[in-house]
Amino acid sequence: MEQILDAAEYLFSKHGLHGVTLKDVALRVGAHHTLVNYYFDDKKKLFDAVFARRAEVTSTRRLEALDAYDKASKGKPTVEGALRAFLDTDLDLYSQGGEGWKNYGAFGAQVSNTPEGAELMDQHFDPVVLRLLGLLKKALPDCAEEDIFWGYHFVTGALMLTLARTGRIDRLSGGRCKSDDFGAVKDRMASFMAAGFLEICRSRKTGGKR
Repeated sequence: MEQILDAAEYLFSKHGLHGVTLKDVALRVGAHHTLVNYYFDDKKKLFDAVFARRAEVTSTRRLEALDAYDKASKGKPTVEGALRAFLDTDLDLYSQGGEGWKNYGAFGAQVSNTPEGAELMDQHFDPVVLRLLGLLKKALPDCAEEDIFWGYHFVTGALMLTLARTGRIDRLSGGRCKSDDFGAVKDRMASFMAAGFLEICRSRKTGGKR
C-alpha cells in the first residue's frame, strides 16, 4: 500500500489527477495493474488517499504549533509570530522529511489550483487555516477582515509556489537562489509576509494608497 501511495504521489506531483492512470502507478510500483485496482477501484479514490495520508500530519503539527504559540504569547500574538508557527513548522517537514515529503509538497502545489484539489484543501486544511486567521485577527484587531483574508491568500500562493520547486528562481537569479532551499525560504517568508499584512492594514486604516 505504501509503495502504491508513494508511486502515485510522485506521478500526481508531476502530472496532476488527469495526467496519470492506475496503470501508470502499477508500472512505477513494478506490479500488475490488478494489484492497484484491488486497493483502489478508481483513480479519484487513490488521489484522495494520497492527499489525505500526509495532510493529517502537517495539519496536526501546525495546529499544535499555533496552539503553543498562542499560549506562549499570552493572548498577545504578533503577525510574524503567528506566521512562523504556521509556515516554519510546515517548511521543516518538507526540508527534513525526505523525498516523500518533497513530492507531497509538489503534489499539493500541482493540485491546489484545480477544483478537485481545492475541495481537498477545504476538507483537510480549513481547521488549521482558520486557527491561523484567528491569531492574525487577534494580532491585528483594527484591520479589516477582508484584508486579513487577502493576506492569507497571498501567503498560501507564495507557499505553493515554493513547494512546487519549479527551478525558475534558480534561473532568474543565476544560481544565487535555489528553489529547493527551504531553509532560505524559512528565513525570509514569515518576515516578508508579516510586513505585507502590517502595510495593507495600515494603509486601509489611514486611507492611503496600497
